[in-house]
Amino acid sequence: MKYLIIGGVAGGASAAARLRRLDENAEIILFERGKYISYANCGLPYYLGGVITERKMLLVQEARAFAQRFNVDVRVASEVISIDPERKQVTVNDLLSGENYVESYDKMIIATGGRPIIPSLPGIASDGVFTIRDIQDTDQIQTYIDSRQVRTAVIIGAGFIGLEMAENLHRRGMQVSIVEKGPQVMSSFDAGMAAMLHRELRQQGVRLFMNTQLREIRQEEQGLRVITNDKGELRADIVILALGVSPQTELARKAGIATGQRNGVLVNEFMQTSAKDIYAVGDMIELKDPLTGEYVPSLLAGPANKQARIAAGNVVRGNIFTYKGSLNSSILKLFSLTAASTGLSATRAAGLNIPALSSVTFGKSHASYYPGAEKMTIQITFCPHRGTLLGAQIIGGEGVDKRIDMIAAVIKNKGSIFDLAELEQAYAPPFSSAKDPVNIAGFVAENIFTDKLRIINYHQMQALPDGEFLLDVRNEDEFAKGSIRGAINIPLNSLRQRIGEIPADTDIYIFCQQGMRGYFAQRILMAHGSAAIYNLSGGYEFWKYAHDEQLLSAGFSDMYEQHHAETGIAG
Repeated sequence: MKYLIIGGVAGGASAAARLRRLDENAEIILFERGKYISYANCGLPYYLGGVITERKMLLVQEARAFAQRFNVDVRVASEVISIDPERKQVTVNDLLSGENYVESYDKMIIATGGRPIIPSLPGIASDGVFTIRDIQDTDQIQTYIDSRQVRTAVIIGAGFIGLEMAENLHRRGMQVSIVEKGPQVMSSFDAGMAAMLHRELRQQGVRLFMNTQLREIRQEEQGLRVITNDKGELRADIVILALGVSPQTELARKAGIATGQRNGVLVNEFMQTSAKDIYAVGDMIELKDPLTGEYVPSLLAGPANKQARIAAGNVVRGNIFTYKGSLNSSILKLFSLTAASTGLSATRAAGLNIPALSSVTFGKSHASYYPGAEKMTIQITFCPHRGTLLGAQIIGGEGVDKRIDMIAAVIKNKGSIFDLAELEQAYAPPFSSAKDPVNIAGFVAENIFTDKLRIINYHQMQALPDGEFLLDVRNEDEFAKGSIRGAINIPLNSLRQRIGEIPADTDIYIFCQQGMRGYFAQRILMAHGSAAIYNLSGGYEFWKYAHDEQLLSAGFSDMYEQHHAETGIAG
């Protein structure tokens, strides 16, 4: 058998290695347009930031070593320019000689990946404007920085690459500004969680310009001028475009292979395209979302490697291995924080008309009495009818990665909030708590699902009209440091004695610092006959993240700082 692979990196190189392990006698040819067949593109920002100190560490496999180990005919600087599925052959351009030649195949895997999105705007090709996708991009950025006095950087886009570049250029001593056309960083997070990331960025000195559209870049003698739609101009020594990735599917489309609404190559559960003996993996594909059923891109290295393994297995043994889809579980290091998400956010669920509830809880990375415990905030999303777990977002320090993986496993196995509550993990004080934060998230969701706990989210709380009865059940000293405007303070421990101060004929909105005391207060009041009682999910702490961020994003930072200096009270 003769197998061709078009493209290297995570998808193509992994597929080639797996093919060889499954079929020692096959002829395998891997075509790669660039110089490198396998490199750690996820590590590129950290190399530019000096965290990864040696460039060679980014090269996972060099072409010669890979070819020797796996007995694969590796052809770098070779671009496949056409595919003929009927004749089962491809035309290849040797980029060194300029000559074209034809190669036949029995089966093929395409892994052409994606390319950075570059908008058609004036000045976008100016010297000093870069994308970051591969080793060549990284080398150009490194050379540019090393040969100039680069003090200011503007990053266009606030997704994973944008934020990673922000941290790493900041690490190199640059003043960093982020320009994002949306209302928040990290669109996979809900707004309240993203507010925590905004605060971290601002505290580190990174300037944020949300709801800001890039209009033009002008190259001038003193540097680059970044012109936006309505937020004025920014000066920069370097500009990084981090606007996402579009699938490279021109080759497949010219061959008549079906693509989806997002321009990715459509594949089935076997990673097979519409052409019988052609499979595809990685950033170039669209496949069914296991939660929504819609066809979506797959833009992460982890899924690409799994897809490559499954595609190779089906190429050799027939379509017997299935890919169950990706939850797009992802994680980001952002200065002192770790931010992770999996599955559906509440925002995305609402956009797809999928019924969903969400709740916010807090926990510690390990037992609070053991030194070094770090706080984490967990928001989960679940079905209000069956309790099926739909998604989660976690922001904190140590231990975030462990918890998001636990939750992703439950979702992937079609589990529920009840499974989350019972999820078992190893426990000792240095590693966790007897009630792990993931279990607590399940407990709270179960209380909501069974109507033991009725919640109101921070954005609903902010939308309440004046005159509603807001009850702050924190201690007097906490209340004195700041509360929600108009709230009455009755500490939880005094609530039973002061029950007569609670009106019986109106809705009551309770909050504490993080939600637990509010729940206790709600149960007390419900036992005394009050029915329309709601507890603020995530408490005052989560509300304040979102509230403060709205003030800053609206451009009221001066007023906000003066307000705090004079009163110390938010809202």
